[in-house]
Amino acid sequence: MHYFLQQLLNGLHSGALYALLAFGYVLTNGVLRRTNLAHGPLFAFAGQVLILFAVFGWQILWLTLPATIVLGVVAAFAYAALTSALLARTVFLPLAQPSPNAIVVATLGVSLVLMEVGRIAADTRDFWLPPMLSEAVTFAVSAGGFRVTLTVIQLLDCAAALAVLALGGLLLSRSHFGRAWRAVSEDRLAAAMCGIDVRRTFYSAVLGGALLAALAGVMAALYYGNISFDTGLVFGLKVLFVTAVGGYRDPLRAAIGAALFGIAESLWSGYFATEWRDAWMFALLVAMLVLRPDDSADEPRPRTA
Repeated sequence: MHYFLQQLLNGLHSGALYALLAFGYVLTNGVLRRTNLAHGPLFAFAGQVLILFAVFGWQILWLTLPATIVLGVVAAFAYAALTSALLARTVFLPLAQPSPNAIVVATLGVSLVLMEVGRIAADTRDFWLPPMLSEAVTFAVSAGGFRVTLTVIQLLDCAAALAVLALGGLLLSRSHFGRAWRAVSEDRLAAAMCGIDVRRTFYSAVLGGALLAALAGVMAALYYGNISFDTGLVFGLKVLFVTAVGGYRDPLRAAIGAALFGIAESLWSGYFATEWRDAWMFALLVAMLVLRPDDSADEPRPRTA
């Protein structure tokens, strides 16, 4: 029982990362209405920026470790915001109306660009952050002495993700932006005729999705010490499938589903061979996507300009 509880707690951290990515993905997809393949790579890119700036601050500027981490975190969010602004103005908005399906191909190209930028900036080398806040907090102890624990950084990451998701859900349900986002997601033309600033809502949604991806990337980089571009691709694909199963209308519901997926992944790793984990989890998502009831009547996907 204690071993099961340990795997369940381990899944909370992965679930927090998936939940942030899923919330941001649905936020962006609501205005794009097309698959955004750059979402996962942006998550990895933000983590890589944090590590590179932390290394620069430590080796070149001779900053203290806390100062280097702060520098890396600020740089990660700044680069994510800059990337989202460029994507919104030069890729998403020009293609959203005349050729929306081209967004899929364009974001694939953006993913390759982010990968090469990260590789060139790191000079094809791996840099690692030292373990931080790795002290274990014990939740339970078995009769045989097995301790059910989480580290301090895992607890902080989970608490930060929960607070951000709760605030995001509150903003979407109570704020003017939330109402505008739902209107634009349903029908851009009708929203514009009702006086909603579609362009501003579009930019805000893309920026919000990018910042959530950056937050997940920062959390992953600080916890694992390193993050690769492959990690971003895998996380992005999983989130894509999870949100496709759960639907694109409610970011909070997508986040909850993604968190449950992260916990299920952890339980698989605890009881079965990890080499087949991703294959089986993808197979489960595909099966759920194929077998789920047809809810097209409940989730209209208009293609109006």
